[in-house]
Amino acid sequence: MTRRIEPVTLTGRHATLMPLAPAHHDDLVEAVRDGELWRHWYTAIPAPEGMAAEIRRRLDLQDQGSMVPFAVIENASGRAVGMTTYMNIDHANRRVEIGSTWYRQRVQRSGVNTECKRLLLAHAFEALDCIAVEFRTHFFNRQSRAGIERLGAKLDGVLRSHQINPHPDARGSLRDTCVYSIIAIEWPSVKAHLDHQLSRPRA
Repeated sequence: MTRRIEPVTLTGRHATLMPLAPAHHDDLVEAVRDGELWRHWYTAIPAPEGMAAEIRRRLDLQDQGSMVPFAVIENASGRAVGMTTYMNIDHANRRVEIGSTWYRQRVQRSGVNTECKRLLLAHAFEALDCIAVEFRTHFFNRQSRAGIERLGAKLDGVLRSHQINPHPDARGSLRDTCVYSIIAIEWPSVKAHLDHQLSRPRA
């Protein structure tokens, strides 16, 4: 991963990751309203009226080479149901973070998240030759932490008082950030684990 990561479409059985575009705006506004996701004080999910600005922000970071943003497309409906990214891209050390991820409430706890992570991890390790892939989340985001741990990622540590929380319901509070990673030597086992998870029937 010595050069810029180019946008790419990654296709699975349940979901497809497509390069984020302004055309996804209306689907994403509908998606974020499912569960009023922006109200969670420990996350940074855009409100409906801020979706256009958030799409622009992510595309600007892509132009700068520090992020590759995706719209998560549900294959069954053909609609965007969330967003995810490669972010904090470190070309020299062949590391990326998978983050800034959210899904509409209806597809949470389905196979969509597992498959999207499987697609992103496979591309990172097998196409981009990454040494490690990171995941970061708020200490109090128990659902996110559990989901990351189910992938097979290991906790590297907690960055205490890492960031100032901008959410209106927690303005001025300090975020402790849990840092997880999967390293290249672990990928074959993690891939087998994720494939097993995706092969199991879900309620």
